[in-house]
Amino acid sequence: MSSEVVSEVQVSLKELPMDSWMDHLPCALWDVPLRNLAIPGSHNAITYCLDRSDRSPVDLTQPDLLQKLDKYMKPLIRPFVYKWAVTQEATVKEQLDCGVRYLDLRIAHRPNDTSTDLYFYHGVYTTLTVETVLQEIRSWLDVHSREVVLLSFSHFLGLNQDLHTGLISTIRTIFNARLCPTTEVVTLRNLWSLGYQVIVSYEHSMVSLYSDLWPHIPYWWANKCKAEALIEEFEHRKQHGRPGGFFVTGINLTEDLKYICSHPTESLKDLVMSTYPALLSWVRGQSPGSESHSLNIIAGDFVSESHFVPTVIALNQHLVHCTGPCDVSRGN
Repeated sequence: MSSEVVSEVQVSLKELPMDSWMDHLPCALWDVPLRNLAIPGSHNAITYCLDRSDRSPVDLTQPDLLQKLDKYMKPLIRPFVYKWAVTQEATVKEQLDCGVRYLDLRIAHRPNDTSTDLYFYHGVYTTLTVETVLQEIRSWLDVHSREVVLLSFSHFLGLNQDLHTGLISTIRTIFNARLCPTTEVVTLRNLWSLGYQVIVSYEHSMVSLYSDLWPHIPYWWANKCKAEALIEEFEHRKQHGRPGGFFVTGINLTEDLKYICSHPTESLKDLVMSTYPALLSWVRGQSPGSESHSLNIIAGDFVSESHFVPTVIALNQHLVHCTGPCDVSRGN
């Protein structure tokens, strides 16, 4: 398609189709680096399929006391663990359909498992393997050729060098030519023209051996169980400036043992949903961009259960207002 210059049409970004919002962004944003856009993310994305059966032990990061209680009092302890471990109820496809473009993926090899299968974990391990979920993401991208996802692999539990090598091989095989190298200019226009749809960050030293794997994306984690304390922490961090590349602001609350014991009938979802009004009110006051106070990826829990995703996407309106005419040529 030949290039032509058009005036930017004012749009309400909240009204974009969530499953293809990147494809429908105003052309003024096509040349903005993705590190300067507001991108909705999913904290601990694959917890909708945690193993409810007795086959999965409590993951090895949990306190010794909890592991012992689970071993001897499983029928009593396991439902308690589960209701505080689930951070997302929507499947990975549903999360992508609702507009999430950053997935926080925490990888584990189950103890005493003689296979090379890898799973996700949070409290307990998942029933779905990593390879199965990555194939689901690939299938979704096949249908959404203008959307770009950032996959953050981290918190590796029980992986040795061979398992890391196998996982990286699986990632590169599944996504193949869609993997964006670290050398590319990461704007939507450039990614569209080159056919890149996946940016993989990998929190391990092996990342330096592969040009199509990105270093770990920093994650601002407040470690607070109250919305007001979380907001105060992030305002403090903003005073010291944002990282230069991609980074995540996690508006996910962290319950401590005191909170859990004092709210025995509640769940993590109860906590999250009760605080979303205050958290989203704060998010609405933020802006993306290259300024020291700007935010980039914003990740939350139960992302399909609130107005979280459209609220984050709408922040890009700030950048539309700062630009003039643009070239509507997308490339191939």
